[in-house]
Amino acid sequence: MIEVNQFEEVTQIKMSRVIDGVPIYWVSAYLVDGLLVDTGCSYTAEELAAYLNGRNLDMVVNAHFHEDHIGCNYLIKDRFNVDIYAHPESIPLIGAKTFLYPYQETVWGYPVPTEVKPIPDVIRTEHFGYAVIETPGHSVGHVALLEQEKGWCFSGDIFSRETLKFIRPEENMGETIQSIKRLLDFKTKRLVLFTSVGKIIEDGRSALVKCIDYLEDLSAKAKNLKSKGRTVEEIVQDLFGGEHTFAQLTNGQYTTKNLVCSVLEMEEMAVSNFSLSSNRREELQV
Repeated sequence: MIEVNQFEEVTQIKMSRVIDGVPIYWVSAYLVDGLLVDTGCSYTAEELAAYLNGRNLDMVVNAHFHEDHIGCNYLIKDRFNVDIYAHPESIPLIGAKTFLYPYQETVWGYPVPTEVKPIPDVIRTEHFGYAVIETPGHSVGHVALLEQEKGWCFSGDIFSRETLKFIRPEENMGETIQSIKRLLDFKTKRLVLFTSVGKIIEDGRSALVKCIDYLEDLSAKAKNLKSKGRTVEEIVQDLFGGEHTFAQLTNGQYTTKNLVCSVLEMEEMAVSNFSLSSNRREELQV
């Protein structure tokens, strides 16, 4: 199932597998000026390819390698003969068969391994230019695209909501904060977030700041409880009232315990290890 929405020159393509007539989880791709950001999951690949037929499509960027971002890669390469780009750390993962937990197989399905190219520092279309920003935290090999004149930020999964309640075990909240700060470093007149979960957030700068504040406050509270001898399980109970129901639904992958463990490991850093130098930022001006 797909739904199409328009925001300025950007077309949002929301996609979900349907079971018993009900969409079970929406993911989004974005099409603008011949650039497609992400390709959804394998269950909606045929629908997305049909939608793209006859439309302007010059290139594709995968924000990262997860199965809900690369599911139509193989059909797009086969039918449209366009290049697909991703971060170098994502390339071997996109090109290999992956392991999925049962919930992932049910919701998104297995993507077909596809060869993609290393993404350049700047993506240019006929009318726009996008700085390619490394944004690890949700996963390795994650990138965001920022059109500075328009203030459009295709943020992938580096931001999904202001107050996270659960994460996967490999997610790193310290890196996530530094990646978000990296986006905020760009002094655009506005910052509109086009998220993979389907939210288009017009006041993206405020949302990102609130997310950082929440995670830093959560880290401080968790560390304070740990200093008093509380276990991780007890901290989960104290701060969240217990484990989230998603833990059971996702075979123990998306859990509040993972979130607490990650914020306990966060270090206080006045300057991000991932912050762009002024020279580097000038190189990416588009």
